Amino acid sequence: MTNDPRILIVEARFYNDVTDNLVRGAVTELTGKGAGYKRLIIPGILEIPAVVRYAVRAMELRATDQRFAGYVVLGCAIKGETNHYEHVCREAMSGVQQIALQYSLAVGNGILTCPTHELALRRSDPAGGNHGGRAAAAVLRMIQVKRELGL
Repeated sequence: MTNDPRILIVEARFYNDVTDNLVRGAVTELTGKGAGYKRLIIPGILEIPAVVRYAVRAMELRATDQRFAGYVVLGCAIKGETNHYEHVCREAMSGVQQIALQYSLAVGNGILTCPTHELALRRSDPAGGNHGGRAAAAVLRMIQVKRELGL
């Protein structure tokens, strides 16, 4: 990829084994395409939209020298015995989409929402579903689209 974009990876560390897989896939994809990255670890997927907004706000205020061309969001929710899962998944996904649209952000969404831990491991495995790598590829493509449109 031209101009070596810098990406912020926002990683929700609730299910560490799943998140480790997602991060491995994302980092492999980004480095393979010449993109730089910074990892930021947060507690869970519900916090992801706020953290992306914090990063955007820090750039707006020039509170940081770090500039990001895009964001890869990674994490996992696994269905439990209550409906908490549905609320968390819906709000996290909606929040990511809202912030991407409101601020014209390039975002690769690697948040898994799975009924079982086993499925989450399969979908996150870089040699399997590779959702982390796919999220990284998506953000790189969205950065290209923004550039093609003059943004």
